[in-house]
Amino acid sequence: QVRLAESGGGLVQSGGSLRLSCAASGLTFRWSSVAWFRQAPGGEREFVATITRAEVKMYADSVKGRFTISRDNAKNTVSLQMDNLKPEDTAVFLCAARPTTTSFYTMAAQYPYWGQGTQVTVSS
Repeated sequence: QVRLAESGGGLVQSGGSLRLSCAASGLTFRWSSVAWFRQAPGGEREFVATITRAEVKMYADSVKGRFTISRDNAKNTVSLQMDNLKPEDTAVFLCAARPTTTSFYTMAAQYPYWGQGTQVTVSS
């Protein structure tokens, strides 16, 4: 059974940093496309960042230069380092995976596996 679990969310002031982690069981991130999405209350599920099997990375324009996605093959985890956080970043952050792919994807419907989400709150 495939399970994804996010951790590392919390409350931080504007300009602060958080590091999120996504751990997987039943799926190997090394052979998958993995992405982070976020969803504010009443808002749409928004693409944030992705990393492919070939370690090609793509970021949403709103987080480019502030967020960094990375993969740890030994731990089978994907992390999202978030620096210079803004109140507009406040949302539930979700990890998603699409196994056995060589491409990158930015639409939520393209990912079959999802974690439960972790709350990120940025105060002004």
